[in-house]
Amino acid sequence: MNPVVHFEMPAEDKNRMVSFYTKVFDWKTQKMGPEMEEYIVVTTTESDENGPIKPGSINGGFYQKTEDKISQYPSVVIAVDNINESIKKINEAGGKILGNTMEIPGVGIYASFSDTEGNRVGILQPAPR
Repeated sequence: MNPVVHFEMPAEDKNRMVSFYTKVFDWKTQKMGPEMEEYIVVTTTESDENGPIKPGSINGGFYQKTEDKISQYPSVVIAVDNINESIKKINEAGGKILGNTMEIPGVGIYASFSDTEGNRVGILQPAPR
């Protein structure tokens, strides 16, 4: 099985969203730079350099909401062993890859896709630990 390892939520105003989730749930955030489109990494549970310590817990991120319908809703990210093999399976099963794969330094190789129902989902081939 390939587990869900991350969530992503869109924000019209990322600073307002950070403030809300920090105040309400005590989540920690880290803003990435322009090379990562100002993405905000969200830590929701005690974590170390390998991610969440508690089994079953996940962290996430906030991204800029756009006019594109597919960017309007939260999504999940699924860990895969081989991103190229998973892309092939997605295409064969009727999904559509959105854009190109992206290497996230220290994290792994990421791609997003639209499933057969129009949901945006991410896949991540984690970097070796």
